[in-house]
Amino acid sequence: MSKKKIKVLTLGDMPLSTSGVANQSKLMIEALLNTGKFQIVSLGGAIKHKDYKPIRTEEYGEDWTVFPVEGFGSPDMVRSIIRNEKPDICWIMTDPRFYDWFWQIEDEIRPLLPIVYYHVWDNYPYPKFNRKWYLSNDVICAISKLTEDIVRTVTPEVECHYVPHATKTETFKKFPQQDINNMIKDNFPDWDSKKFIFFWNNRNARRKMPSSIMWWFRDFLDDVGHDKALLLMHTDPYDINGPNLQANVEELKLTDGQVLFSRAKLAPQTLALMYNMADCTINISDAEGFGLSTLESLACETPIIATMTGGLRDQVTDGTNFFGVGIEPASQAVIGSQMVPYIYEDRVCKKDFIDALHKMYSMPKKERDLLGKMARQHVLNFFSWKEYGERWVEIMTKIHRRYGSWDTRKNYKSWTFEEAA
Repeated sequence: MSKKKIKVLTLGDMPLSTSGVANQSKLMIEALLNTGKFQIVSLGGAIKHKDYKPIRTEEYGEDWTVFPVEGFGSPDMVRSIIRNEKPDICWIMTDPRFYDWFWQIEDEIRPLLPIVYYHVWDNYPYPKFNRKWYLSNDVICAISKLTEDIVRTVTPEVECHYVPHATKTETFKKFPQQDINNMIKDNFPDWDSKKFIFFWNNRNARRKMPSSIMWWFRDFLDDVGHDKALLLMHTDPYDINGPNLQANVEELKLTDGQVLFSRAKLAPQTLALMYNMADCTINISDAEGFGLSTLESLACETPIIATMTGGLRDQVTDGTNFFGVGIEPASQAVIGSQMVPYIYEDRVCKKDFIDALHKMYSMPKKERDLLGKMARQHVLNFFSWKEYGERWVEIMTKIHRRYGSWDTRKNYKSWTFEEAA
């Protein structure tokens, strides 16, 4: 008689979509399923669906069912799934602002099964307002060292693990020059191979600072020559969440090949080839929980320029060596909302950014290639897909053993003793 599989309910971005959250969710899910010891039920949200029929993949069949949902789900939907599917663990991922409705029914969920929260938080000060949400979980896994420090400081009584994001290093790697040349020929027939290439791969959104990058890049070109470098932006220049980037190009008179847009959705291997053809990848977001594009770049042996904030800090340096240029914020604005009363928003200054461009541009190729090899080793040491998958299998297995579920539920109390004032 076969042993019963551990069933995990996941909530987050649609795991079959292309967002960073979806990417990391899928890596975790596949790692569990590949052991043959787990089953997965996913509520796939955060995108507009064509229909809401349950989805199963050919590879995993009945072991993985995805239910498309609006938003991230609802209390009644979670109640229904828990009662019908009887999962052993509930795993959630993304910003806590999206889960207040979920934690409000934790008293219904946690007596039956443990909640594991894969947590992202971008910056200090310590968010004491998150304490009530952190206490609503059995285990919190942090995507960055900053997030880990925040969780351990705000709620030291909650079990916490550092589990950084990862990338598939067998896909994102150094390719032979001929493969890169073929990709350029097929996609960029007018390409000038003599130019130094700065690559920017992000959603066109305000916090990613795309307009600032373009305006400051123009000033950099004024220094080195407009025929010496180009900025390749893999993004939608007309995304409603960001500025009209084509209008910026025209205003800055960067219409002679200084800025190029790559707008099509690309297969991972094609995207890896784009990192390979670049000399440096840029990410100076004012808030960044992790930033997968820079990690993919490092895995391809392409150094980065990144703000020393959030998860970017973990990537650009190991504490001793730098794998590109890390830019310390020149200022920190305190912003907030009704749900997030305060958080730092890191801003780099124009001079520091242009200095970073000059540093990478003037670095001898041999030195930059050596930096790239060190960067990939850094990824293999701390952010590999294999390590990520093994870590999740270990954590989820131990959670099931330690906390149990349903008839075996343990180490959870729905009440506490407090002294009267």
